[in-house]
Amino acid sequence: MKVAVFSSKKYDRSFLSEANSDYGHELVFFEPKLSSETTALAAGFPAVCAFINDQIDRHTISAIAEQGTKLIALRSAGFNNVDIKAATDLGITVVRVPAYSPYAVAEHAAGLILTLNRKYHRAHNRVRESNFSLNGLLGFDLHHSTVGIIGTGKIGMCFARIMKGFGCNVLAYDIYQNPECLEMGVQYVELSKLLATSDIVSLHCPLTPDSYHMINAETLEQFKSGAMLINTSRGGLIDTKAVIDALKSQKLGYVGLDVYEQEGNLFFEDLSQEVIQDDIFQRLLTFPNVVITAHQAFFTKNALENIAQTTINNISDFEKNGKCDNTVNS
Repeated sequence: MKVAVFSSKKYDRSFLSEANSDYGHELVFFEPKLSSETTALAAGFPAVCAFINDQIDRHTISAIAEQGTKLIALRSAGFNNVDIKAATDLGITVVRVPAYSPYAVAEHAAGLILTLNRKYHRAHNRVRESNFSLNGLLGFDLHHSTVGIIGTGKIGMCFARIMKGFGCNVLAYDIYQNPECLEMGVQYVELSKLLATSDIVSLHCPLTPDSYHMINAETLEQFKSGAMLINTSRGGLIDTKAVIDALKSQKLGYVGLDVYEQEGNLFFEDLSQEVIQDDIFQRLLTFPNVVITAHQAFFTKNALENIAQTTINNISDFEKNGKCDNTVNS
């Protein structure tokens, strides 16, 4: 099958080509994102392969459908960047990678916690400058701290296990209680109680219309003063302006982000020679108690192998059967 691969980086080309070696699909790699402005690149391709920051709205879908595209193969679990109803209306199948490595994201969340708490980034820079002072590097024991997890799917469950390993008291909030979490002693509580009693709150839920800006001025008021907020899920879960206000008032003591609601114009690109125009993002960078990584939580060898293999399998299933188990339904 001829596939236009958008938002492709060197590592995408490497892992997808390796996974495709036994299938023989014709993969054509494009570095630009798929959007209404780049749909011409997809002309003549029955399938397009897209990533999280591609802008696949109705206009984009309509354009690629007119050009003969029948399949959108996402290299991600999330699909909030795709107008699924428009795809269904126009006869385009959307498939995704429902799981690739929950450990990768959960471990990254733990890394953000340790970095913020023990200030590894600041200590590293000090030692490089021969400054061996410990002033300003004081942390706290994770042991016996209370960690609140919002969303206990596969990633949230893995994160709970890691936090339990540190000896933390783990609370959780989810519509559905995960039996594996209950088995390890995780206590499910109402969201308000979780926010009020947790020293660390970590988000592991999908972005939906109901969860959009679930962390906002009102919910931040319910946080325990000085608490840590971690987000390795989707940027839109957080009202960034409200988080900045909470940092300024010291309601939040620490913030660790791997995602940002306006990341589409920033992440995955080298902008080191440019002036960033996003004033909200620039304000976040001024806080000494904020650590931001550029959507790299998923970025492990294991995860990229799984993403590539599942993506190629999805394309092959659709080509052979006209359907796929990993289809996203409207």
